[in-house]
Amino acid sequence: MLRVAVLGAGRIGKIHAANVAANPNAKLIAVADPFGNAAASLADQLSCESSLEPTSLIERDDVDAVVIGTPTDTHVSLMLHAVASGKAVLCEKPIDLDITKADAALHEIERLNGRVMLAFNRRFDPSAQQLRRSIDAGSIGDVRQVIITSRDPGLPSREYLKHSGGIFRDMVIHDFDMARWLLGEDPVELMATASRLVDPTLTDFDDFDTVMVQMRTATGRQCHINCCREAVYGYDQRFEILGSAGMLQNENLRQTTVRRWTRDETEAGDPLLNFFLERYADAYRNELNAFIAAVESGSPMPVTPFDGRQALRLADCALESALTGRAVTV
Repeated sequence: MLRVAVLGAGRIGKIHAANVAANPNAKLIAVADPFGNAAASLADQLSCESSLEPTSLIERDDVDAVVIGTPTDTHVSLMLHAVASGKAVLCEKPIDLDITKADAALHEIERLNGRVMLAFNRRFDPSAQQLRRSIDAGSIGDVRQVIITSRDPGLPSREYLKHSGGIFRDMVIHDFDMARWLLGEDPVELMATASRLVDPTLTDFDDFDTVMVQMRTATGRQCHINCCREAVYGYDQRFEILGSAGMLQNENLRQTTVRRWTRDETEAGDPLLNFFLERYADAYRNELNAFIAAVESGSPMPVTPFDGRQALRLADCALESALTGRAVTV
């Protein structure tokens, strides 16, 4: 049984801690958060220990692995401390907002033979995994185009946006990772546009709320990503993959598949699932299962720090393209 400590007792930390506590192949030893009573409150709910000191928790002999769900600017230091302490790591994206620091972290992880998995949870969504299995099975032939729609139900708080690193590094980074995964190749050229159509005051943070990205791989495969911070109808997450022998689609999820036809509406259905906590609940559980399985078997991590680095590079290129109005070589 893998003995796990969860670092961070915020929104993401709560998800990971609850999943560890419920997993039959893991034991939640403790949660840590340096602010207020967040860790103590979460620990009471999950019947584990709490700590205000993430670094001391990493060093404990009864901890085999750590899950990092802390603010982004702490990821590298906590990750490298855990690796140096011989602990396996599941770290939330991104590695860092600065690709130079991310590259240095990758070098150190490799030097120490660290066991680190990046938490790109959408790869573990059951529908997304079926898309990948279908592509691998050749059911649509050679992939030609990937189209990704990713829209949030509303803007996060201004305090969150201030420290998020911007829409490309915070939100679209998930879609960059999914694009690489579904294309099966790294993009070599990128063109992006960005606007402030939801909140013009995002100029305060040099940020945007509505973006489109087009990418091309070395063999000519194409990807289009469209993202917006606000979709009034709910959390919109869809994929379409066109191949030489057919097409795959992944539609939104709802509570039920029931549709209504009345005098006032046609083909009306349940609302879309509220946000990522509900939409990707299975994905977070599957992600943890994959991490535990890799640690216990010694097999390669299914999502590597290099994957995180590549998604961050695409985010940086997208921002450069949006600001300059030119295509960028990745």
